[in-house]
Formats: sequence, structure tokens, C-alpha cells
Amino acid sequence: MIEDSRSRLTRGGLAFAAVAALAVPTAVVVGTAGTASAVPCSQSGPDRDTTPRVRMTAGVSANMRGGPGTGCDVVGWADRQDLLDYRCYVYVGSSSWTYLYNVTDARYGWVADSLLPRYGADSHC
Repeated sequence: MIEDSRSRLTRGGLAFAAVAALAVPTAVVVGTAGTASAVPCSQSGPDRDTTPRVRMTAGVSANMRGGPGTGCDVVGWADRQDLLDYRCYVYVGSSSWTYLYNVTDARYGWVADSLLPRYGADSHC
């Protein structure tokens, strides 16, 4: 069973590892039972995270995608100190992705946790 309460440092990992992981498109998500399934690019997530809304880091921009993977279409951006409301996170391979609502742009999408303040959501989808 996958541990849901991993530390942000462990989930965030080193910047180099995160960039390397994002460079290779992944089409497998590991569920809570440890089974692999295809990543649906129109996937949403429940609002389980109770973290207060956060501001995107100044000068940082991240693609918001329709699903938790680089193979999914870009549906928006999280940038310019946008206000973000985290919903939940999932693992795709060795990377974690947060489903969020961009309050500033009124859009939902998935962003790699390595690109987000506090490494994304604290609650697993």
C-alpha cells in the first residue's frame, strides 16, 4: 500500500530528479493498492486538502494539465503569484502531481508538485 503521509521533502525530492522525471512522459499511475493503470487526461480529483490557499512563487510559471502527466494537454498556467487552492495529489511513476483550482484564473488542472509552493497538496486523492 502506498504511504499517504509522506513528507513534503520526500515528495518534492531534489530539483534535478524532478526535472529529469518530468522530461520523460509517463502513462502509468500507481493506485493505492499498488496496481498500475493508464493516466486519464480528463481526470479530476476530490477536494480533500485543507491547506490554506497559497500564492504561486513570483517569477515561476507552471503548466496546468488536464491530467497528472506531461502527456496530457495544457489547460492553463499557474504563474504571476496566482492564488492556488490545492485539492489532492497522486503519484505518476516517481513524481507526484497536485490537482488544484487556480482562483486567479478560475481554472482547474494538474501541476507537478516539484513546481508548486510547499510541494503541492498534503492529501492523497
